[in-house]
Amino acid sequence: MSLSRTETDQMPVDLATDLRQTVDQVTKEALNLGYRLELRVAQARERRAERHGDVPVMVAFDGYGTTSHVRVLGRALLKTAGPEDPTDEDEFSIRGWRSFTSLPITFAHVDVRLGGREFHMVADKGGVIDADLEISLEPGVHEAQLRTDGSQWATSRITVVDDAQRIGVISDVDDTVMVTALPRPMLAAWNSFVLNEHARAPTPGMAVLMERLSKKHTGAPFLYLSTGAWNVAPTLRRFLNRNAYPSGALLLTDWGPTTDRWFRSGSRHKVENLEHLARDFPDVRWILIGDDGQHDPEIYGGFARRYPQNVAAVVIRNLSPTEAVLASGQLLTGKRAEIPEGIPLIEANDGATISEKLAEIGLL
Repeated sequence: MSLSRTETDQMPVDLATDLRQTVDQVTKEALNLGYRLELRVAQARERRAERHGDVPVMVAFDGYGTTSHVRVLGRALLKTAGPEDPTDEDEFSIRGWRSFTSLPITFAHVDVRLGGREFHMVADKGGVIDADLEISLEPGVHEAQLRTDGSQWATSRITVVDDAQRIGVISDVDDTVMVTALPRPMLAAWNSFVLNEHARAPTPGMAVLMERLSKKHTGAPFLYLSTGAWNVAPTLRRFLNRNAYPSGALLLTDWGPTTDRWFRSGSRHKVENLEHLARDFPDVRWILIGDDGQHDPEIYGGFARRYPQNVAAVVIRNLSPTEAVLASGQLLTGKRAEIPEGIPLIEANDGATISEKLAEIGLL
């Protein structure tokens, strides 16, 4: 029986509260059901792949850290067995869609060797290891070895930042260092599943800007924060290397339902990682680089308001009208990042102009 407007307006407070709680509970149960269903499907696919002879491999991603703790990143997968090492660059091959055909090993047991010590941990349901390890290491580049049950050891580069370092760089990827026209659905699918890194266009002048920043601020950590899936990490890494971007850890995400959402929130992913970095490097001031095609201005602005002491500048690449339509399906609203007074806000369409403006304020 449906309630009329009058009946609804006159509903007792206790009954209205009970109804809201019931709706919240049903929503939560539905979300948990989606999470459990995805998990069951993933585990069934794993069992089938193992019966077909697929083998476990460990994919190690670049990590970072301080002299007292590091962040280790990797992913445990099942790959079709072949004559070549499945972790070789060629295996993640030319077409982006191949990165999505490998199966994650849900809750894989992963061993990590670093600095003469060994750590044991469990991956998430997407096979991803994202772990903070308490360990003392000297500044510089270190190697971590990762493996899962039945796999070969994979090597990860861990960049340990000197305690005296005061500047770091965090950059978005899509439409900031790479022109991808996300998130428009058809174009997103084309870019993610079909194109290879040779076909993706670097944003004009951004690689030169990043290289100049790395030379100006020797030893500065570079982090690439994106809402892209971990599946594209090998392709993205090759793109950055090929276009001479400074090396740095990729901070990506996973797709699919969680226990409280049908799909992961890209904005939440970025906010949580920025908070993580503020805790990891309390004395570092970040140059935050993004674009105005999605939510970077508000995300960076919010971070700058909460942690003004950790922000050296906010840099926003202004998309052209055509780029804005391709990226979001609509013209830009012209909304700017709201940041505290005293923190520079730099806006331009290309890396060369951004470089000039950074130089004017002494950051380049």
